[in-house]
Amino acid sequence: MLTKRAVILLSGGLDSATVLAAARAEGYECYTMSFDYGQRHRSELAASRRISAALGAVEHKVIGIDLDGMGGSALTDSSLAIPESGADKTAAEDIPLTYVPARNTVFLSLALGWAEVLKAYDIFIGVNDVDYSGYPDCRMAFIQAFEKVANLATREGVEGRAFRIQAPLQSMSKAAIIRLGTQLGVDYALTVSCYQADNQGRACGVCDSCTLRKQGFLNADINDPTRYF
Repeated sequence: MLTKRAVILLSGGLDSATVLAAARAEGYECYTMSFDYGQRHRSELAASRRISAALGAVEHKVIGIDLDGMGGSALTDSSLAIPESGADKTAAEDIPLTYVPARNTVFLSLALGWAEVLKAYDIFIGVNDVDYSGYPDCRMAFIQAFEKVANLATREGVEGRAFRIQAPLQSMSKAAIIRLGTQLGVDYALTVSCYQADNQGRACGVCDSCTLRKQGFLNADINDPTRYF
């Protein structure tokens, strides 16, 4: 029987940890990839290593890229304040100031490269368009378009071995994601979701990501293990 391999984009947060657990439950041999891209909440990288180990990833890579060199996001530009939940939309387009230009496009491209080397034809990403911050690169239309690009731009794709971009949380509420992860044995105390988490991984409790996470645990009626500063 051939081994099913998958590359999992793993930020260290709640959603991507759930995706890793779901892929493992489906029988995939999981290879996880995280990015040190100049984000101010770098404690998520330590979380990604913990989660990979806890959920049995075969290999975990942390790739360094310089998205902070471009600026344009409160997540990478320290001169921009992280907005509190409900106040983080730009006036022009209703897109949050925490949106990082081209982030998921870059991340998926690098995951695709590793997937082609590994002959792993499934790439998992934890994007969601129900309880999320409004990022354009979290929508299903983007995921579907990138899958087409993946199969046009790779040797494996043009030779008939198609890649699939899997976004299993796409239409799930945060509460439903938390319930699923809990059933699959995810220890959410290992995860870091906060946009301005400190070096110990403690959360601010007021950014958009923290608010969505807190409400998700409340709606799921599951104890929230998040540590706050």
